[in-house]
Amino acid sequence: MSQPQSVPVCLAKIDTSAAGPRCKLLFGDVDGDGRLEIVMIQPDDRQDVRYIPHQVQCVTAFDLDGRMLWQAGKPSLNAGGQGSDYPAQIYDWDGDGRLEVLCVMAGRFHAIDGLTGQVKQTHELPDPHAHDCIVIANLSGKERASDILLKDRYRRMWALNDRFELLWTHEGNPGHFPWVYDLDGDGRDEVMAGYDLLDHRGRVLWSCRGLEDHADCIWVGDVNGDGEKELVIGGSVTVMMDKGGRELWRYADSIESQHVALGKFRTDLPGLQIAGLDRIVRGDTKAGLKGKDGMFLLDCTGKELWKEERKTEGWLTIIDTLRGWDDSGVDYILAYRRGGGVFPTIYDGYMNEVAVFPVDGYVGHADFLGVGREQVVIHDDRYVRLFASREEALAKREDARPLVQTKRLYSSTIYMGGEIDLPVGN
Repeated sequence: MSQPQSVPVCLAKIDTSAAGPRCKLLFGDVDGDGRLEIVMIQPDDRQDVRYIPHQVQCVTAFDLDGRMLWQAGKPSLNAGGQGSDYPAQIYDWDGDGRLEVLCVMAGRFHAIDGLTGQVKQTHELPDPHAHDCIVIANLSGKERASDILLKDRYRRMWALNDRFELLWTHEGNPGHFPWVYDLDGDGRDEVMAGYDLLDHRGRVLWSCRGLEDHADCIWVGDVNGDGEKELVIGGSVTVMMDKGGRELWRYADSIESQHVALGKFRTDLPGLQIAGLDRIVRGDTKAGLKGKDGMFLLDCTGKELWKEERKTEGWLTIIDTLRGWDDSGVDYILAYRRGGGVFPTIYDGYMNEVAVFPVDGYVGHADFLGVGREQVVIHDDRYVRLFASREEALAKREDARPLVQTKRLYSSTIYMGGEIDLPVGN
């Protein structure tokens, strides 16, 4: 089976050059108008982030009408690239009903008012290198998540409460972006920190065995349809663990499982499927090695359904799950940063192209308009273009209410992780 290829509709083209180059995109309804705004996060000028990660240099907010709402910091033409995460999220951290931009700037943790761009709070970091990413968690058992996880590049992690008081520290190999989820239903999140599952106090409950290097991405979902959540972890290999730490399967037919993504990509199969990205050959510009990667798809038991035989060069692909792009009722694989002249593309569960975008760049996706369908944003360092599968009205609705900031939106990372539920009846 295959979906006929469609032509994406460009709903908006916004000049975001005032934010500076090499920005990451965050989304949130910071002005409460019932539409998501685009918040551009520019990193500092650090060029080598192998051991010391980026901080944030400048934050710039735009609405969908193309207006720059505010800017905090000063953009630089020498900003570094996306070799590490940028420590920034959008979330209502203080619970006042308005979103803040949480970020690490100039060696301090900042909470910036999403409506005005004014700094509401600043806090001293627990360590000078505690700025690889920001994870929002509920470790304290409150009604809403208000705790913060910070980490350095590969060794340490710090948990802090909403007063920025240190709760605990963890030393190990936390991977790129720890994922938090209340696996045992006690009202407090567990933390999948790389290959180690921690409880809300930071104690190791169990660890994945026999996995090398570090975890690149973590997903949570009822993959096999048994009513329990499983964890799928991509690293040296791809593994699926139950919440008690038992390994259910291991897919080892990959060189480096750089990205995985859960979704209902196929309706002819039970449970969820796991899309993945294998870095087959790492590129090296200095050595003249161009590199190569390839996507793959697994069923809920870890069996390989297909693997891409890529004909073009490129080894830095990012994939993510795209839900609600159209009315098909299935999820899609969104792939970008492919290289080799391949523009961002939406693929179905048979590796057919559903839609190919007409421009290249960094990609994000969300339901910007609150219509129950996701749109795709592509940023090329000058313009942000908003695409949809159909025409949509961008104008602010008079009866619009502020859009909820979902966990996916306040858990943004370039090392795509997430959580997904199995559709009812599958």
